[in-house]
Amino acid sequence: MIENEETWQVDGRSLPVSHLQKTFWPEDGLSKGEMLAYYRQMAPLMLPYFKDRPVTVRVFPNGIHGFSYYRRDLPDNAPDWLRHADYEPVTTGKAIQVPLIDDAAGLLWLANQGGIEFHLWASRLPNLAEPDMAIFDLDVGGKADFGDVLQAALRLWEALTAVNLQSYPKTSGGTGLHVYVPLADGYTFEFVRNWVKEMAAQLAAAHPDLIAVAHGRTHEGQTVTIDYAQNSIGRNTAAPYTLRAHPGAPVSAPLTWDEVADGRITPADFNIHTMPQRTAVHGDLFLPVLTQKQSIPEGTLSQ
Repeated sequence: MIENEETWQVDGRSLPVSHLQKTFWPEDGLSKGEMLAYYRQMAPLMLPYFKDRPVTVRVFPNGIHGFSYYRRDLPDNAPDWLRHADYEPVTTGKAIQVPLIDDAAGLLWLANQGGIEFHLWASRLPNLAEPDMAIFDLDVGGKADFGDVLQAALRLWEALTAVNLQSYPKTSGGTGLHVYVPLADGYTFEFVRNWVKEMAAQLAAAHPDLIAVAHGRTHEGQTVTIDYAQNSIGRNTAAPYTLRAHPGAPVSAPLTWDEVADGRITPADFNIHTMPQRTAVHGDLFLPVLTQKQSIPEGTLSQ
């Protein structure tokens, strides 16, 4: 028997939502219903980032400590109004239908399936092979902390500013930081990935005690690693304002560079409780990522 099921009216659709009282964040006493309410409230800010962009959903049917999986294809029981794009991963050679979220109803339908986390591609239709942003993924080694991440991000900001590129930071919702550089049309993933790798290598050479270039998926030692491989077709990064499946229900939160420089913020500051009020006061700090078109200066990538 389904416990505590309701039907919400969203975008002119009748949307069944279920198991609203199920505990998803046990340390915090937060329920699935509170998660859905958060996504319903934050949808107007989130949806511009989802427009025409494939999404990967991390699903936790029984909350953050239970079994989880990444949903990269549209579920068989998805409603016919939930759009998708056909994509054939090189690794499998089999076409899948990657979900596209057009409205709050689509966001909530996937969240109601247990989708806590939403991760987005760096490209959008109709040109999935061409990224419209470069992503610097900063993560901590085993002996580094978030203060080190903030310092590494500042060194990156200095390097990008020196070549007249504007960049935008956000917390990952975990222990790391993402720095986005919005790009003009026409770049390939290979070019952007190589540029991010070279920028990371230059920073690692200049600040060897603070920054390293990521190799594989390991993040060890006392340095902050910069992962350039995120800039690959089919790879995905936590969407702005998505919840994360960690105690405290943290959010991937856009920041200002002043906040990064101040050095007093922690990932826990940005969560399911604080984010709606923060955006009500500050608006969407990440919005320029959607509108700026920047060119990577010649000479910043050796041939």
